[in-house]
Amino acid sequence: MKIYFACSITGGRELEATYQQIVAALSADGHEIPTSHLAQPEALENERNLTPQDVYQRDVNWINNCDVLIAEVSVPSHGVGYEIGFALHIGKPVLCLHQKERTVSKMITGNSDPALTVNDYSNVEEAIAQAQTFLLTYN
Repeated sequence: MKIYFACSITGGRELEATYQQIVAALSADGHEIPTSHLAQPEALENERNLTPQDVYQRDVNWINNCDVLIAEVSVPSHGVGYEIGFALHIGKPVLCLHQKERTVSKMITGNSDPALTVNDYSNVEEAIAQAQTFLLTYN
């Protein structure tokens, strides 16, 4: 399955290790993740080398060509919010994961779109298990 993994880049990188573990687990399960590089430490620096137009076109293309979008939304990010809305608008299933103690935008938690799932997690293993269960629904 082709997964667009969305995570905060310019909004903050404090959950980078979590992003890496989720991406690694899903990749190990055999899924293709064109955005896997965004979980890596050099993501912020590499993205600086691209124009806003390049990032937009690249990311919209990846979302259009993915089967699902999985977003870690614990760290607020304008880009991730846009990607979630865009994916839902074109009919892609979306899973939003966030740490239990984090507050998530009501624009996400209040959305009743049946293609949107929002789950909280206590640890990265739980987040990975939730992502794997979500993927079984759409596989």
